[in-house]
Amino acid sequence: MKEDQRFQKRYEAHDTPWDIGKAEFNLKQAVMTIPIRPCKAVDIGCGTGDNAIWLAEQGFNVIGIDTAESAIQKAKEKASKASLKTAFLAADILAGHIEGGPFGFAFDRGCFHVLESDEERKKLAENVHRILGKDGLWLSLIGNADEKRTTPGPPQRTARHIVNAVEPYFEIVSLVSGHFASNNPNPPRAWICLMKKRAG
Repeated sequence: MKEDQRFQKRYEAHDTPWDIGKAEFNLKQAVMTIPIRPCKAVDIGCGTGDNAIWLAEQGFNVIGIDTAESAIQKAKEKASKASLKTAFLAADILAGHIEGGPFGFAFDRGCFHVLESDEERKKLAENVHRILGKDGLWLSLIGNADEKRTTPGPPQRTARHIVNAVEPYFEIVSLVSGHFASNNPNPPRAWICLMKKRAG
């Protein structure tokens, strides 16, 4: 089953443990402390829109994209209730160009880690590089393979998986081990990876 169909079915079945109903604290921390100034931004794999909406509230001009049509519909409803002009599109970052760029900031919470092959992850990095402007930043939250667990959770990737995919497109500014925001009392571990677009 293709990824877009798999996630569409999970949204329809309400089997979405990653959809926590609030913005990711790792995103908030990065934006506030680095800081990342308001700019054109893209939320890749935006789900039902909580992170994109939070960015819009901070003054970012945001486009959220996801392959799951039902998630995009929910995101549009949330943005409408919040009276925010956040654009949400059903689109696949691996399929090609995303309208609205170049962007100054890209965010993904779990898009990188659902890709199974090095080739797909390299394609993601190449496409994010393409849609970002000069010195554009990419913050990616990725399931951390250092966690030994006995319960289901996000796909897990190693630091080597990350480096192999993003070179030569990005300079890794920081790569630290942390955890995802979660409604689970034992949140899954994550890599918090901040990258800067390389020239060329």
